[in-house]
Amino acid sequence: MPSARRRRRWAAVLGAAALMAGTGALIAPAQALAATPVDFATHCVPPPIAGIPPIDGTTSAQITVDNATPKVGDTVTVTYTVTKPAAGNPVDLALPADIMTPTGKVTVGGAQSGAVTVAGPKKNDPVPGKGAFPPFSMTGTFTVTAPGAITLSPGDYNIHTSYIMELDTPCTVTNPPAPVSETVTATGGGQTNQRAVQLGTASGKPGASVTVTGSKFTAGATVTVVGRAGAAETADKATVTADAQGAFSTALTVNDKATSGIVAYEGASWSDDKGAGPAAYSVVDDTPTPPNSQKLNSSVKAGTLSMAQAGDAVSMDAVDFGKGGFSRGSLQTVTVQDFRGGPAGWSLTGKVTDFTGPGGVKIDASKLGWTPACATKTGSPSTCAAGSPGTVGSAGATLATTPNAALTGGEFTVDARVSLNVPAFTAPGAYSGVLTLTLA
Repeated sequence: MPSARRRRRWAAVLGAAALMAGTGALIAPAQALAATPVDFATHCVPPPIAGIPPIDGTTSAQITVDNATPKVGDTVTVTYTVTKPAAGNPVDLALPADIMTPTGKVTVGGAQSGAVTVAGPKKNDPVPGKGAFPPFSMTGTFTVTAPGAITLSPGDYNIHTSYIMELDTPCTVTNPPAPVSETVTATGGGQTNQRAVQLGTASGKPGASVTVTGSKFTAGATVTVVGRAGAAETADKATVTADAQGAFSTALTVNDKATSGIVAYEGASWSDDKGAGPAAYSVVDDTPTPPNSQKLNSSVKAGTLSMAQAGDAVSMDAVDFGKGGFSRGSLQTVTVQDFRGGPAGWSLTGKVTDFTGPGGVKIDASKLGWTPACATKTGSPSTCAAGSPGTVGSAGATLATTPNAALTGGEFTVDARVSLNVPAFTAPGAYSGVLTLTLA
């Protein structure tokens, strides 16, 4: 199991504001740690038209996640980046830009087992004839269903090219599983929904059937399996009954070319509490282009969840010796950008240390309270909610949140008025404590 130094947080713990009665101090932000690049033997089969034998080579890849310390029930976004494919352009004809669509799987092990289907946009640099394929990335999601160390390894992948002909180059891991590239350390006590879905394949032509399996649904429940085009459901739908263990397996025919994922849920409509997914799925559009016309292809690339603060020091009002009272100030504004484009919301929490003054005199962390505020940028799919006014303390409190939904995201500004209740006969001098903010 990788050491704690190798595990990454979803967002780095930011250097929080140093709160002082009268003066400020600077705290440097901590840095996020990278996942492990791995190499593994791969067997690639060029399309028959190329007239060349299978290629046995080495793939270089890396797995990253948006949350390396989730709770059971959380949704984790996985990115599978192939930095050096084992195969290349199988034909002498040069390939233009943006005609490659990659799909694949990430193998899940450790405390949880299974596979995550991942898909990437149709985007690439030009590839010369018989030249090496360029690097590419694919993303997907999975639901955490068990606490403990969950390992993620690169799995099989396929490179589909759409230029004159529709061609596939599937590449399989020679000795599965490939080495572990990322480890997620999950804890209990998260959301109660542990339902999960997996797909038999991450891509197919219009009208192709994909096997969808589910787990931890309600025993005997009717489950709707449906395609998603972004946040909207498509007309591709099937129903299935979960068995006595809450599992199911069914085939879904996918016709809608805009499909980007597949979900499953109990009840008449999607619910975060009784749904699972989306599992990434890509429709390979093989519709011939009419004569004297050009097919225009575009894509929207998912981003990350991040935060930035306007500064890292807060000056608070001085109080009088013998009188005490509240030393007040305002946190430096925190900007949260959620550009993932998935179903998960976020929470921003904070906890504070004791305030230390001259001679080691302390003011307990429980004396710090705050009144949070949060604003949502116009056009954002999500709406943020400020945390409740009250004590921050060493145990921590919530500064702001957004809920899970079919499509989440946006830009948000978060602030808070802070107040430190200083006892009347606290020794004169400057006192400081460190407030740590965590975005997850």
